[in-house]
Amino acid sequence: MTEEESLHAAIQEDIALHPYEATWPQAFEAERSRLLSLFPGELVEVEHIGSTAVPGLRAKPVIDMLAGVRSINDAERLALPLCQSGYATSAAFNDSLSDRKWFMRWANGHRTHHLHLVVHGGPVWHDRLAFRNALRSRPALAAEYVALKTQLATAYPHDREAYTMAKTGFVRAALRQA
Repeated sequence: MTEEESLHAAIQEDIALHPYEATWPQAFEAERSRLLSLFPGELVEVEHIGSTAVPGLRAKPVIDMLAGVRSINDAERLALPLCQSGYATSAAFNDSLSDRKWFMRWANGHRTHHLHLVVHGGPVWHDRLAFRNALRSRPALAAEYVALKTQLATAYPHDREAYTMAKTGFVRAALRQA
């Protein structure tokens, strides 16, 4: 498989939830260290978010990372260097986002990492961490989330956007309770 074929396969990859893997935190730490060494002083902080950051939670085996930058302009400026260091992105998708920039890393036709660049300490930064922390500290909430994700993965196995949008109400409700 060529690199172009691998990227296309990763972009089109179906949604499939996997049992928690104890290797996910190490995969995060390895990529966090790599990014911090590639962009010293550019990334204020890098956090592991998403379901792979919650021990015991079923998840798509994609390491979600939240990287804090000083401004959204800094995030935009980092787009090309990130793409030159193993990430891909959609310029059209990123142009539709005012509060963050999104990147994907892949290997062998599968997504391995999602990287969200956001303003460090801003609303998105706080919300993403608050949701992760709520899932980590409230097992009943995490169980509800897994049940919803399982249902949505069955309903939208080929539509990542619909899958993600369908989780929005749950995430907002959890944040209101946090």
